[in-house]
Amino acid sequence: MNSSDTDVDTAELTLFRDMTRRALDREVAPYYEAWEKAGIMPREIWPTLGRAGMLCVDLPEQYGAASAPFEVAQLVLGEIAQMGYGGLASSFNIHSNIVAPYILHRGTEAQKQQWLPGMVSGDVVGAIAMTEPGSGSDLAALRTSAVRDGDEWLLNGSKIFITNGLLADLVIVCASTDPLAGARGISLFLVDSSLPGFSRGKGISKIGQHSSDTAELFFDNLRLPADALLGEENRGFFYLMEELPRERLGCATQAIAATDGALALTLDYVQQRKAFGQSVGRFQNTRFKLAEVKTQLELCRAYYRQCMHKYSSGEMTIEDAALLKLSSTEMQCQAVDQCLQLFGGYGYTTEYPISRFYVDARVQTIYAGTSEIMKEVIARPMLGR
Repeated sequence: MNSSDTDVDTAELTLFRDMTRRALDREVAPYYEAWEKAGIMPREIWPTLGRAGMLCVDLPEQYGAASAPFEVAQLVLGEIAQMGYGGLASSFNIHSNIVAPYILHRGTEAQKQQWLPGMVSGDVVGAIAMTEPGSGSDLAALRTSAVRDGDEWLLNGSKIFITNGLLADLVIVCASTDPLAGARGISLFLVDSSLPGFSRGKGISKIGQHSSDTAELFFDNLRLPADALLGEENRGFFYLMEELPRERLGCATQAIAATDGALALTLDYVQQRKAFGQSVGRFQNTRFKLAEVKTQLELCRAYYRQCMHKYSSGEMTIEDAALLKLSSTEMQCQAVDQCLQLFGGYGYTTEYPISRFYVDARVQTIYAGTSEIMKEVIARPMLGR
């Protein structure tokens, strides 16, 4: 991420960038390898990030945040990704750039006061639960249900692949409240994970982003108060569609920033590494591969800047978001693969950070809507469907 990526005051961007880098150098860098091996970050990192002013920076001041521009929130996320902390970036993105905006945009003032200050401070960790074991990307096929029972809701079902699932204090749960209406019968609920009937499976082991905890969640006759409903009943699918541009912008932020980080590592390596009496960087193949990576990266960055401007002015469409996510995450996977190749055998070892950039990238074309789903979203209006 560069200051030129946004129209926000450069001094403000520099301030937040420096603050973020100092916090990451001090609070994350010395411990990140241990977190990756453990498969989870310590719960204490969230209040630490909160004290550093990194969480939910664009929420209003009345909830304890900095009321910074949206671009600053993306900058903080980008700095995390560029430094190679892919697991932290995804967990951070869910908490700060997805869950908090849902509450801000659709919550009552009482719900905002209940949850947002804790999310800013890190005392509350947020997650969102959409995907189910049998439905994948098909939200219309949700089996998790919420049924009215007097003044309460009775929640039953399960969710899978939930980022922050092991540590979350608050989970936005998508549930069917009108089974006959399909996607138009989905509602969103603010679920306190301390309630009876809420349980978690063991952490899901992944090939990358190890420190980002991922879990299966279960709801067994979980009783929710009436005010746990987020927004209006049966309007959940529409809310999900409204928030998709920001969610997919976050994926693109991670993709572009992580590719920047991987490319910087590669440039340094090929200039230092010797083969056949010269640096690897002097071979034509190396230069051509780096030129290809740089070209695709800058093309994605240009479209990203356009989408950032559209989002800030309220003009970004679901199709724009799909185009951006598809192009940037596919670029990331291809670019990091090329970078790793230039490391030779060393790139395949965990000793070299490029290997983590590689495995962390792979999920980017899967979560927040697979590349295949993005292609459907893009193609349908082209064909009048």
